[in-house]
Amino acid sequence: MTVVGTASSLGTAVTVAEATHPDLVLVDIDLGFESGFDVVEVLHAAGLAPTPAIILVSTHDEEDFADLVESSSAIGFLSKFDLSADSIARILSRG
Repeated sequence: MTVVGTASSLGTAVTVAEATHPDLVLVDIDLGFESGFDVVEVLHAAGLAPTPAIILVSTHDEEDFADLVESSSAIGFLSKFDLSADSIARILSRG
């Protein structure tokens, strides 16, 4: 995996995604003043081509956000404690 960009706000996330055309976007649920769920939906609606797979990440338990993750456009959730290339590959293979 190659990191092609980073962003710390919703606006920057869209700008970076439009410029770099990532295959995958990892979005932290807790972004301080902004919600990672909002970032997911804005990226999904942005019409990026190709459409990136989006995975939500957090230090919180998945159960804390299960309903929100399920109703989002993200293909899955990963705990930051379990974040690895293998765990990302598993979610991508299900997605």
